[in-house]
Amino acid sequence: MLWSDRRAVLLALAALPLAACGFTPAYAPGAAGQALRGQVRASDPVTSRDFDFVAAFEERLGRPTVARFELAYRITTSERGSAQVSGIGPTRITLFGEIAYSLSKIATGETVTSGKLRNFTNYSTTDTQLATRRAQEDAEKRLMRILADQVAARLLAALSE
Repeated sequence: MLWSDRRAVLLALAALPLAACGFTPAYAPGAAGQALRGQVRASDPVTSRDFDFVAAFEERLGRPTVARFELAYRITTSERGSAQVSGIGPTRITLFGEIAYSLSKIATGETVTSGKLRNFTNYSTTDTQLATRRAQEDAEKRLMRILADQVAARLLAALSE
């Protein structure tokens, strides 16, 4: 038996339990991913972090055309130095983020799902303020993208139940 034949058999055997449990891809036609595509309007951004979150969220689920759902959210962040050099100070900063979100139907105001998610990212400080500030801004954008991905995944899971 050739290796390619064995791989095909093993792949088919690995996929068998998924077929038995009723697994369907989130972005299949008619699935929850398609039901949310272009249907969720995030609350208007106020801060630069909010703008980064909304941009990443809309990139994931599409910009709303005729929104059926409203996403309310509140983002909080904090920083903590995670590496110290004597006489210099922190050289590695951990940026923590938490988002509290609530998805509701626009027509009825009924809450579909809500929750809180947390994550973190890091950045390094350097000897120049400009480079440190750029690293901090990049870390904030990465954190907002991570949180947007998490929220989108939770919304898809909630609507597929």
